[in-house]
Amino acid sequence: MRCTKKISGLSVLLYSSVLAGCTSTITPNPDMPVGQAAYQTIPATIPAPTVYAIAPKDVLQVRVFGEPDLSVEKARVDEAGFIQLPLAGQVKAAGRSAPEVTSEITGILGRKYLKDPQVVVAVDEPAPRLVSVEGEVKVPGSYELSSNTTLLGALARAQSPLVTAKLDQVVIFRTINGQRMAARFNVKDIRGGISPDPIIMDGDVVVVGFSKIKGLWQDFLKMAPIFNAFAVFAR
Repeated sequence: MRCTKKISGLSVLLYSSVLAGCTSTITPNPDMPVGQAAYQTIPATIPAPTVYAIAPKDVLQVRVFGEPDLSVEKARVDEAGFIQLPLAGQVKAAGRSAPEVTSEITGILGRKYLKDPQVVVAVDEPAPRLVSVEGEVKVPGSYELSSNTTLLGALARAQSPLVTAKLDQVVIFRTINGQRMAARFNVKDIRGGISPDPIIMDGDVVVVGFSKIKGLWQDFLKMAPIFNAFAVFAR
């Protein structure tokens, strides 16, 4: 009888915890776009750029013909988006194409130092494009992107959501024109082919929501052998 009371007490405790979880489950910002509105903020497909835009940490090759002292084999773009060159000094590179950077360097050298300089800029080593995956996934972290990585692909790189994940509360954060944007997606619908799988871009952050009720349920399942032991002992 004493053991039976223990079972009842633990059951009441669990039931109370689940009720508490129901009242305290974290909900996303109601103003965050969801459903079709989410795809207006973060489109399912992104047109491929016709010209490569240089990014921070890219390594550029800058050659000034006939002027080896002014050429730089490996000019790394700093976090602010600039490269440092002899005579030309600090030149903005990030967000521009190689021909645009070539034009600026040619102009600087031509105005101040050389007559009709011949300059060529090329991207020697593109920096890795990364996505951060956080929240209820097996291995949170930063992962390198391919040119067509989708939301499901990003989650797969983090070894998929945990059983405690709230699959209808997966949020993508993206900086668009300097403004931080976010949209919520339903991974169940995407997996089922009901909704499109959005393309992930460099610098995106994916956050997988947590279901407190599911978390408590998993705790309950882990405790089940203890309950069974009590039940058998009570007999």
